[in-house]
Amino acid sequence: MKKIRTLVVDDSAYNRMVITKMLEGDAGVEVVGTANDGVDAIAKTLRLMPDVITLDLEMPNMDGFTFLRWLMKERPTPVLIISSRTDSRSVFRAMELGAVDFLAKPEARISKSLEGVRDELVAKVHAILNLEMSKIQSTVELLSEKKEVPPPRREDEEVREHGPIEVVAIASSTGGPPAIQAILTSLPPDFSATIVVAQHMPPGFTRSFAERLNKLSPLMVSEAAAGDRLLPGSVLIAPGGNHLIVKREREGLVVDVLPRGPEDKYVPSADRMMVSVAEACGPAALGVVLTGMGKDGVEGATAIKKRRGRCLAESEETAVIFGMPQEAIRAGVVDLVLPLGRMAEEIAERCRPGTGMVEKGA
Repeated sequence: MKKIRTLVVDDSAYNRMVITKMLEGDAGVEVVGTANDGVDAIAKTLRLMPDVITLDLEMPNMDGFTFLRWLMKERPTPVLIISSRTDSRSVFRAMELGAVDFLAKPEARISKSLEGVRDELVAKVHAILNLEMSKIQSTVELLSEKKEVPPPRREDEEVREHGPIEVVAIASSTGGPPAIQAILTSLPPDFSATIVVAQHMPPGFTRSFAERLNKLSPLMVSEAAAGDRLLPGSVLIAPGGNHLIVKREREGLVVDVLPRGPEDKYVPSADRMMVSVAEACGPAALGVVLTGMGKDGVEGATAIKKRRGRCLAESEETAVIFGMPQEAIRAGVVDLVLPLGRMAEEIAERCRPGTGMVEKGA
């Protein structure tokens, strides 16, 4: 079996040693080299031709961002960012430049606790191997397109009414943050539905993700908290490590946030979020399944369809990992399959007041 040739880039000698040890504990991975900054990483990339690169962002001489820009231009390679929660904003900048996924360093002293992430590290390295880098690059190009972003709706502005769709429930995993950004930054400022998002992400990152999207999108984006109301033109991101649940109460649609259970595989769970949206909204629900590995979202999309809602899925043409949308398509619960570049337009059209609940075909 051919091993995954991996290059480890980190300015800490200890981190390089521990990451190397964790990776080489897996029979399918070989660390072919390490680098202590971006300059060293360029030389090692050209000489060793790795399949996957793990990358620290804050380094002397040449930081991870500069190296990433060079890499995506000269030798596109799947990159896994390894970042602390205190530097979470940098992660999403790196993903806009072409990084595929990220891993959170433990908050405690690295020398004592980094090994706790071994299984996740190895799983992510395997997951991003053999990705079609052209898909990553097309998403980067989509994000780099100049868009005239209207000013966001003010919090004191009169709340408008929901259109034919009350809630759009978006499910995503690996490759999801840039895809979500591409959609939210392309929606109109008068968007009439509420969007809820379950992006597989650890605690400590979703707030920064929401804050970044809030600056870039004409919609109001925030990390969800228990009791939040679902208002037209707002976006609620499920907090990392927790589940977002939608409920209909006397005052309208509200959010509940539930802790991770011992048996939960995916957190936040797209299935749990989408099932709750189906139960609360019935035919006024729209499910959207984006890039990601696994089956999270299939049960939720099925629940939405059973209650006469509609579902969209990202096409293989643009999905970084086609697993989640492919499973939903195979289950026969998807009405329309679209490339990422057309997703925002379709969502906006289906949510436009006066559109009505018209079947648009598969």
